[in-house]
Amino acid sequence: MTEPASPLLGVRDLRIHFPVRGSDGGVVKAVDGISFDIPVGRTVALVGESGCGKSTTAYGIIGLEQVTSGSIAFNGLEISHLGKRARRDLATDIQIVFQDPSAALNPKMTIGDSISEPLAIQGWSRDERRRRVGELLDRVGLPATYAERTPNALSGGQRQRVVIARALALSPKLLILDEPVSALDVSIRSQILNLLMELQKELGLSYLFISHDLSVVRHLADEVVVMYLGTVVEQGKTETLFDAPVHPYTQALISAIPLPDPQAQRSRERIILKGDLPSPLNPPVGCPFVGRCPIRIDPCRTIRPSLQPVACGAHVACLVRAPAPLAA
Repeated sequence: MTEPASPLLGVRDLRIHFPVRGSDGGVVKAVDGISFDIPVGRTVALVGESGCGKSTTAYGIIGLEQVTSGSIAFNGLEISHLGKRARRDLATDIQIVFQDPSAALNPKMTIGDSISEPLAIQGWSRDERRRRVGELLDRVGLPATYAERTPNALSGGQRQRVVIARALALSPKLLILDEPVSALDVSIRSQILNLLMELQKELGLSYLFISHDLSVVRHLADEVVVMYLGTVVEQGKTETLFDAPVHPYTQALISAIPLPDPQAQRSRERIILKGDLPSPLNPPVGCPFVGRCPIRIDPCRTIRPSLQPVACGAHVACLVRAPAPLAA
């Protein structure tokens, strides 16, 4: 029997807490004990409302946020507390594409200089950088002449192609895509998503895709991790999660996805969550979702559920839908 391949990225019990100034030991539990794997050549999506910890998770992986506890392993190497030099070396394997391409590019630098910047840091010669820039622009569907332009001469979609080209400069194995199409016009989003899928197929890339747009996630991801208040409430294969969501929070998110058929849209019941998202500074003692959950029971107020497997193959943290087995 063949052993399953090790994941490219393995996150285990990750916690990223921020101390609150002026408080008596108070902390914001931005990420509070999440685990997931990203296999080679696959896409895992982190989804949830703003403030659930998606981007903080990504920043912890690339070292922009300090990890409080837990493990992040890349190709079997623990990377959660790397020094500056080791972190710089890791940049050849892990790159991030941010939401706003305008903010990601220096308006005073040419496109060629922006793309070649990571190459210069790694010691590439001028001729090597120029040749590589031409290759990268071609790969993302832009003419080589764009290397002489500045960002303000490009459209939003073209700028995002440039940002993707720069992320690919050092031939990384993993791209972290933090809302990479949310700042773009609807007509351009599908072009960028198709480009990302083509690049993944051609280069064997793995993606961590962060988004609040579930219709985009369904198009791109192989597996989905649903976050709520710094925790994971459900995770599983994309098709399973969208066709048969189990956690009431996941069900509410999916019910809000617009359908192309107006009749189907009218006939589908929209699940409206009541109440506000709790503060991560003062989260519920039990289930994080208890204050907004339509199916809560009394134990939900005091017992925090752990992820448990359910019949459809997903893992769900819910005392009602996926109760933990009783101890023998």
